[in-house]
Parts: sequence; structure tokens; C-alpha cells
Amino acid sequence: MEASKGEIPRSHEQGDSTIDQMDEKSIEYYATEEVPMSQRNMGFWDMVFLWIGANSNNASWYLGGSVAGAAFGGAIIVALVANPIAYIILAVVGYMGYKIGVSTMALTRPAFGIKGSMLPTVLNMIVFIGWAVVNTFIAVISMSFIFGDLFGWAAFGEAGSTGPMILGIIVMSLLNLIAVSLGRKSIKIVERIGIVIILFLGMWMTVIVFQTHSITDIMSWEPPAENRMPIGTAIDIMAAFSLAWVLGIAEFTRYTRTPKAATVAPLLGATTALIWFVFVGVVATIGVAITTGEFNPDNSDPSSLVSNLGLGWVALVMIIVACVTTNVVNLMAAGVSMTNVTKKIKPLHSIWLVTILAGFLMLIPLYMSSFLDAFMGFLDYIGMALSALLGILMADYFFVRKRKYEVSELEREGGKYWYVKGVNIKAIAVWVVGIIFYLTISPLPLFANTVGAVYPTIILTGMLYSIVSLARRN
Repeated sequence: MEASKGEIPRSHEQGDSTIDQMDEKSIEYYATEEVPMSQRNMGFWDMVFLWIGANSNNASWYLGGSVAGAAFGGAIIVALVANPIAYIILAVVGYMGYKIGVSTMALTRPAFGIKGSMLPTVLNMIVFIGWAVVNTFIAVISMSFIFGDLFGWAAFGEAGSTGPMILGIIVMSLLNLIAVSLGRKSIKIVERIGIVIILFLGMWMTVIVFQTHSITDIMSWEPPAENRMPIGTAIDIMAAFSLAWVLGIAEFTRYTRTPKAATVAPLLGATTALIWFVFVGVVATIGVAITTGEFNPDNSDPSSLVSNLGLGWVALVMIIVACVTTNVVNLMAAGVSMTNVTKKIKPLHSIWLVTILAGFLMLIPLYMSSFLDAFMGFLDYIGMALSALLGILMADYFFVRKRKYEVSELEREGGKYWYVKGVNIKAIAVWVVGIIFYLTISPLPLFANTVGAVYPTIILTGMLYSIVSLARRN
């Protein structure tokens, strides 16, 4: 039976009369369980801080360096256009999580079918575990250079750097595990402490970047022809980075009490932080390119500038805090997604499990020939798969089902969302068409030089899914 908004779902009662005395912040819900209003404790500013922390990280600096190939003006235009669009979609799916009270992957069940949703769920777990690996590895690279300045150790890329890199990975993995140890209760504590450190040290590092590089020279700089990035390609890279958060938003908005906390707060926090950090990454990368004559996105991290001024500890603290505040979102999203596949593992335990798994996977980039190529390929994979998925997700809720999902049907075999043996073949087919469409148009100059392929793919899959679904219902 469906839990009403003011009740604790039956799965949390289990005949235990002491549940009402439990600390409400300690309860973690499975993906398909509706969170009742009595258990919702994420306020407006909690969500703002959460999403500022999520986007305040080395990967955002690195993203800025990656799109600096579009020149300063192009990179900033892309940041100001592509990100707000992506985070409007974030707010839309956040609203769905608030209204229905279940996780993002549970929200895919009405469209893809109860068993069909396993496919996007596995994709989602790969994406968020992958982001935890990417964020941490980029942070550990920066840490290795700071360790070199502070202790004389070999930095990343130098002979003998494997030891310091592994040490950094172990330290960050342990901190990640501590940060998610109590689920959203510890995450709220981490974000509230982290936001103060991020704002203070982040602003300090931003000032140092602008004191080091001339903004006039940066604005007039043009990338070498072989490194120039088309605007459409930059939009796709930026959109893929930002849209990756969308499939983790409901994991948090299902715990909010107001529509504004579920929509405006994440939109405000995520957009502000990403534009800020991308801006710094663009300036740092172009500044180093002007100084050295070599364009390299690896120079997007201002930590080296701060370290060279004898303030390596400032950069080290900033990197550690920023990485942890980002990864708590990644790891909780991946862990809760796992409970959409199986309920044999409790939600909190699944979060611990993916955190430990991510720690081992962080060793893989150590043996890659080019981390930048892997990073760009990862973003392209996200843009291809998620853009096709998001159009279907939003079209199903807002147009096909008119904002009416039944939580009691999300697990019922033979019910409303069962389709054919638990799979909606039409949704899968539209998703495949969307992926093919993305792969077809992304290299075309018409799209590569203008709007990119991500947003057209979202529009196409949304329209196609609405047409085939409404035709079936009629």
C-alpha cells in the first residue's frame, strides 16, 4: 500500500514501535520508497550549500581548461548559456523528486518499466562512480604537486610519483568514506562546514589567479589552430558535465519540504559554483599558455600558483574539502541507485559499498597514457547516453502521464508500469534512436559549430517518446 505524505512507509515500521523515537535524520530510504513529509529535513540553504559544494572542485577547474580552446569569449559564453539550461533541467527533475518522494532511478520505472529501468540505473551508477574517480584523481594530481613543494616528493608524471599518488588516493578514499558514513546526516554536516572553507579559500585563490595573469591579455588570446575548439563541441562538453548531476538530484530533493528548495536552490547553487570555477579554470589555463607558449588544460588548476607563493597548505586544504563536498553527492547518488536494482543491501550500506569500490577504481587512471583523453571521452559518453534518457524521463512525467505517478505501482509485477515482462520496449527503442541521433549529428559542422548535439537530442527523444506513448494510450 502506498505511503501517504505524513506517514512512515510500512517497510520502515516492520512492527517496531520504537521507530518514532529514532533520529529522523538517520533514516535512509530505498530508491522506490516514498519519503514522507515527516522525514524531510533538507531546507533551502541546505540545498544551495550542497550544490555549491558539488560544483566547487578541481574537475570544474579542469572543465574550464578543457573549453579554453574556444578562446576566452567563447568559453565564457558557453558557460553562461549551456550551464543554466542544464540546471533548469536539474530543477525540473528535482521537482519530480519532491512531488513523488522517490529517487531519480525510481522515476525511470514508469517510462522504462520496472525491469527496464535497470538499464539506466546501471548507467547511472557507472556515471556517478566514474565522477567520484575523476574528481578524486584530478584532486590527487594537484596534491602530488603540492607534496612536491612541501616535502620534495615526485609529482604526477615524474619518476617515483606512484607512491605519493597512491597515498593521496588512500587519504581521499578514507575521507570520502567518513563523509558518507551516516548518509545524509553526515553529508549535511560536511556541506555546512565545507561551504565556509570553499567560499573563503576559493575566493582567495581566485584573487591570486587574477593578480598573476593579465585579464586584458587573456581576453585577446587566441588558441593555436590545432587546439581550437568549436563552440558546439564546447557546449556539448559543458552540457554533459552539468547534466550528469540531473540523474542524482531526486536523491536529495525527495527530502525537501518545499518546491523552492527542490528547484530554485539547486539551480542557484550549481550554476553559481560552476560558472565561478570554470571562469577561474579558463583564466588560469590561458594565462599559463600566454606565459609558456603552450596550451595545456592541465594548467587549469590554480593550486600550483598558490603553492609557488609558499601557500601550498592553502591549496591542499581547498582541494581536499572541495573534493569531499563533491564526492558525497556522487557516492550517495550511486549508492541509492544500487537499491533500485536490489533491496538485499540496505541504502546506507550500498553507499559505503560504492565508496569503497570507487577507491579501488581510482588506481586505474595511474596507468592511462592520457588522462585528458579519457576525461573527454567520459564526458562524451555521458552526453550521448544521458541526453537521450532525459528527454524520455521528462516527457513521460509532464506530457504522457500529466504529473501523475503512483508509488504503489513502482514495484508491482503485472501493474501499470510492468509493460511486457517489465520492460517498455518503446522507451528503449526511443533511447537507442536518441543515441544514434547524437552520434550522427555531433560531428556535423552545423551542430559542432553552433548548438552541439546534447540539447537537440533531448528535444528529439522527448518528442518521439510523447508521440509513440500517447498514440498507444489513445
